[in-house]
Amino acid sequence: MEETISLKELFQVLRKRWLMIVGITGIAAIASAIISFYFMTPVYQASTQILVNPKQASDTALVKSDDVRLSLQLINTYKGVLTSPVILDEVAKGLELNMKGTQLAKNVSVASEQESQILTVNVMNTSPKLAEQIANKLAEVFQTQISSIMKIDNVTILAKAEPAAELSPVKPRPLLNVAIAMVVGLMSSIGLSFLIEYMDNSIKKEQELETVLGIPLLGAVAQMTETKEKAAPAAVQVGGKAVGS
Repeated sequence: MEETISLKELFQVLRKRWLMIVGITGIAAIASAIISFYFMTPVYQASTQILVNPKQASDTALVKSDDVRLSLQLINTYKGVLTSPVILDEVAKGLELNMKGTQLAKNVSVASEQESQILTVNVMNTSPKLAEQIANKLAEVFQTQISSIMKIDNVTILAKAEPAAELSPVKPRPLLNVAIAMVVGLMSSIGLSFLIEYMDNSIKKEQELETVLGIPLLGAVAQMTETKEKAAPAAVQVGGKAVGS
């Protein structure tokens, strides 16, 4: 016989286990907040923008469409050069960092918008000051070295990285972590509530007994409770007088 469960019974399970659900959700949120605020190291991101503009012919101030198209096609090449050991090793050497360019590349990313000649260089580091220095140094080294690498001099630094004092951590995000922990804790506690209810084979209602035995219920014996005080014996009338009262 296939067992079915009604929506009312689902709510009854949640109502019965609401303390456990609230407790697990609260513990998950508190644990996430403690870890985010006290155990995770803040990471800062500094960004700088570089413009790769096409050369202008000496006899005209207008940019040719072919030059623009060529520069757009070279964007991916510029991205690769920016994160190459040739550039990053020079950055690490210039800032006297105790790391190689390959290690520095793990914290550097380059992005560009579609049909745009502007490259955004993002540098992440646990030190806001170092993140700012690496981003600015990377843009300077790229602008200097690209002329010898690709025989071009069409790179302009549009914006330097913000001062370290103005940078805010990009991760961890405590509020987001707490929200995620609450959702995970809530879902886990609800699932655990239904699992406990499913594993509980004890019979609590007469209707459940009918389902288990497969026979109709004829009657039920009410629960008897023993009284603390015995009832006083009834008085007997003898000769007009009450005896035994």
